[in-house]
Amino acid sequence: MDSIASRPALVLAAFTAAVFTSALLLFAVQPMFARLVLPILGGSPSVWSVAMVFFQTGLLGGYLYAHLLMRTTRRAVPVVVHLVLMVVAGLWLPLGIATGWGDPPEHYAAVWLLGLFAASIGLPFFALSANNSLLQAWFVRTGHPDGRDPYFLYAASNVGSFLALLSYPILLEPLLTLRTQTLIWTGGFALLVLLIATCGLLMLRAPAPAAAEADAAGDAPRPATFGAWVFLAAVPSGLLVAVTAHISTDIAAAPLLWVIPLSLYLLTWVLVFARRALLPHRLMVMIQPVAIAGLVALIAVQPANLMAALAGHLAAFFVIAMTAHGELARRRPPSAYLTTFYVALALGGMIGGLFSGLVAPNVFSWVAEYPILIVLAALCRPFPASPLARRWEVALWGVVIAIAVAAVVPSWFGWIPRDDRTTDWFTYGTVGIAAASILLAHDPAKVAVAIAVALTMIRLYPSDERQIQTVRSFFGVHKVYDTADGRFRVLQNGTTIHGAEMLRATDGRRVNGPPRLLTYYAPDFGMAQTIEAVRERKGAPITVAVVGLGTGTLTCYMKPGEDWTIFEIDVSVIAISRDLQRFDFLRACAPQIPIVVGDARRMLARQPEHRFDLILVDAFSSDTIPVHLITRDAMALFKSKLAPHGVVLMHVSNRYLELASVVAGVAAANGMKSWTATNEGATSDDDEYIFTSDVVIAAERDEDIGDLAGSTAWRASEPDPDQRVWTDDYSNIVGALLRK
Repeated sequence: MDSIASRPALVLAAFTAAVFTSALLLFAVQPMFARLVLPILGGSPSVWSVAMVFFQTGLLGGYLYAHLLMRTTRRAVPVVVHLVLMVVAGLWLPLGIATGWGDPPEHYAAVWLLGLFAASIGLPFFALSANNSLLQAWFVRTGHPDGRDPYFLYAASNVGSFLALLSYPILLEPLLTLRTQTLIWTGGFALLVLLIATCGLLMLRAPAPAAAEADAAGDAPRPATFGAWVFLAAVPSGLLVAVTAHISTDIAAAPLLWVIPLSLYLLTWVLVFARRALLPHRLMVMIQPVAIAGLVALIAVQPANLMAALAGHLAAFFVIAMTAHGELARRRPPSAYLTTFYVALALGGMIGGLFSGLVAPNVFSWVAEYPILIVLAALCRPFPASPLARRWEVALWGVVIAIAVAAVVPSWFGWIPRDDRTTDWFTYGTVGIAAASILLAHDPAKVAVAIAVALTMIRLYPSDERQIQTVRSFFGVHKVYDTADGRFRVLQNGTTIHGAEMLRATDGRRVNGPPRLLTYYAPDFGMAQTIEAVRERKGAPITVAVVGLGTGTLTCYMKPGEDWTIFEIDVSVIAISRDLQRFDFLRACAPQIPIVVGDARRMLARQPEHRFDLILVDAFSSDTIPVHLITRDAMALFKSKLAPHGVVLMHVSNRYLELASVVAGVAAANGMKSWTATNEGATSDDDEYIFTSDVVIAAERDEDIGDLAGSTAWRASEPDPDQRVWTDDYSNIVGALLRK
């Protein structure tokens, strides 16, 4: 075996394969398991943020374990202990959701979810998370010529991570069921155990002098150095979660978009620790202030074009992460302190993730962590050894302060009107301050101050609405505001309006009497037509289940003697809709209507069979209906709860995904026909908050929907034979995106 260990190419191949495979498995499990638990919590984007916190905390645990394990003087101990751990972790496979956890609580869902992650995949993830640091330390002790600077293996690790994440939404999710994915992952885990055993054997067979030389240490890193490592790792990690939350909340809540920021984050590690720098660190440091100023401009202007906004935020995040991670690569210690370095990286990653994923959502009512971390990002660059005071900077600071005071103070005290013109001036001033910060790039602290001023201005002056309330829960950020003309009050979740109430008529007079039905619920539109058709077909009071509350607009279609039940997962939405100072629909139309709290599928499963004449699914997380509500399994559940001749109506409006054909497919798979609203004869008016909507009816027979079956306002839908039916085990978000 000594002759085998002395062959550098074999040693390098074995360790590279082990590190790559471990990272591939480690990051493949993240979207896969998040996909498994999404239905439990209503498809909320916050599941991904909490998952990131769990994974970053698990990495810290794994790196600490590797660090302590490598402190032993007996070379065989780390190999034996870690192989035993890997084998024991293998007993948890194939992966699945731990049983016995019950329903998520109404509050502290994030803490509950962390426990579920730990119970379900905690040990396998912990074992995998130690491999990167541990295998690099073993590689150093093989005496390989590249062992003096083994950090290129970290780049190989992140290549595996990057490929795993990017391939999941593009290849694995569209082609394989979740069950198949977990079985393939289990096979990969078994292969990894063999690779780790091979690497351990190669390390043990290396000459003793090589190991002794690797363990020879110079000066240990100082606390200040360790702290700098932690900070430089924490800011991009926190920004990763924050930019994901911002994209999901304010741009588009598509699950595919959760993977893109993390893939870019991993790509930066690949690039900065590569043997040959494809993007020089000096270049990244140079353009970082421009990227930060660009982020401020994006937040201030809020471009309507999705791709432009998404590309801008992601490009700026990439540059910021490249700068911080490049600094870490530049400051990396000798191989003797490799495990200490990785502990610092993991600690910083956990701190950043905890701040953005757990602390900020419970402290702030909006996505405040994003601007906070943008300010901190300005500090992730080399500080000058002896900063020079420059006369022109005094004048520049005077301009910055003058713009801020002139813009904020008069409007704050009501001295100038808040109209489109003043909004434009605010935007120009904010972008001007951000642009001026680029001139201060030689001093990161001054850049941070200027950026903080600009972002504070944006927050103090909402663009075109009089904001009343912002409520943040595990399920998103809910904003209640009055329009600039004072005529409408709106509930918005993320980028999507979830209801609106008219306060004043066009002549400015206060609206009295029953609230007018607006947005997607206007009388001429699909949902109203379906309710009336079911009522006419039955010829008696109907029993209705409504999935998703919003402002409670739909309850105004309820007639005396009818039995309606609302299913709503987010208690903050219930509080908003019942607040008499906010919306009037529930008070005016159904003050005593029962509201069942929890995920609709789990709660409906407990309802009596054949109870409802109509199940109306109107649940959204920002712009996206949760995937687990539009699967074959979900439709089977809905069908089992329908009374004879009952109907399921699904609201599938979406800017980015085509979902009507998905509903047609799952309906056909359950022996049901489907019809899609054409909106013929219905007139939308955005200025009056009346919007067209995409809705699909599913029923067993034409007569179940009465006259709608022959109406030109509805089109019979046929399932696409080439389109695979979505199930709880399979969905294809990319396909829906491409069809749109």
